[in-house]
Amino acid sequence: MTQYMIVTDLNRCVGCLACSIGCKMVNEVPIGSFWNKTLRIGPNPRQEGAAPNQMDMYFLTVACQHCKNPACVEVCPTEASCKLEDGSVQVDKEKCIGCQFCAMACPYGVRYLNEEERVVEKCTLCDQRVAQGELPICVDTCVGFARWFGDIDSQPLEEFRGALGKKLGETVEPFDDSQIHHLPDVGNDPSCLFILRDMQWQG
Repeated sequence: MTQYMIVTDLNRCVGCLACSIGCKMVNEVPIGSFWNKTLRIGPNPRQEGAAPNQMDMYFLTVACQHCKNPACVEVCPTEASCKLEDGSVQVDKEKCIGCQFCAMACPYGVRYLNEEERVVEKCTLCDQRVAQGELPICVDTCVGFARWFGDIDSQPLEEFRGALGKKLGETVEPFDDSQIHHLPDVGNDPSCLFILRDMQWQG
């Protein structure tokens, strides 16, 4: 089996938006729409009654989670939304009728209707780049080495690749299983992972 996915080290992300900008440019995402959003979480007090200088804040990048049990695929009346053998969830524009059932079913709000083409669009994991052995553009342009790409079914996280050919295990600070998180699971089993150390997860 194959399950391509992106791992993001939130302690390394500086919120520079390079991933969002690179994504828009390479994929020609229309103005006002995003395949990859960067959200600021916080500042929040580390504990009740914390002093003003005891705040936590991090940046959370949200895109299609390429779920293992995607709700968007279940509700699509034309099978335009589909899960491929590489684990990614894609939209076949030839089959899409723009009904937006998939956008309404997505728990993360990461799909939108391209008004000009009248089809739904979202993150494709840069399938055109991955097919050529390249990284998704959001991973390749990450200046903080916070984003990593790989196949969770065939390689450990430490072997995931990042910008400049670096490997996650050679670059990021140590982490344990308790510091690995998913976006909320409502039965869709999101694939992408987030690493967060020494702060309260609020995904």
